[in-house]
Amino acid sequence: MECILVRHGIAVERDEWEGTEENRPLTDRGKKRVRQAAAGLAALDCKPTHLLTSPFVRAYDTARLVRAVVCPSVKVETREELAVGAKPEQLVHVLQTLPSDAVVLCVGHEPFLGELVSLLLCGKMLPNFPLKKAGAVCVEVAGRIKAGQCRLRWWFPPVQLRVLGKRGRTKRQREQS
Repeated sequence: MECILVRHGIAVERDEWEGTEENRPLTDRGKKRVRQAAAGLAALDCKPTHLLTSPFVRAYDTARLVRAVVCPSVKVETREELAVGAKPEQLVHVLQTLPSDAVVLCVGHEPFLGELVSLLLCGKMLPNFPLKKAGAVCVEVAGRIKAGQCRLRWWFPPVQLRVLGKRGRTKRQREQS
């Protein structure tokens, strides 16, 4: 199994938002950056079979934008296990129910995603693995998911994904000529 974790894009600041935390949306800049990062994921030839997202608006909208570029035929599934306040072990349990050959793309929040990565790679939750907004990490799982038994495949901050997306687009444009 491959587990690709993506942090939601840039959202409206908390002190500028009058609605509930769950409904805080992406900014226009956040949407643009997510599309660019998604182009980078596409250039990496990611082929998700499952797309799970936090039900919070900023994460759900990020998942929809990524889906449009990376995996338009895959259904977006909201999961409380990715919401703010969830525990990484809850998502691990969900991942264990999926096929061993699944490629799962999960969109969520910090510090949850970083804690999940540290749990999968190191066997315990550490604060040293923060994921930037619209950044992504891919963790490879051999067999059943076990804390500390997974392997880091790649880790890209959003700026590198955007660069990959530009290169991938240029390559595709050349191939179409």
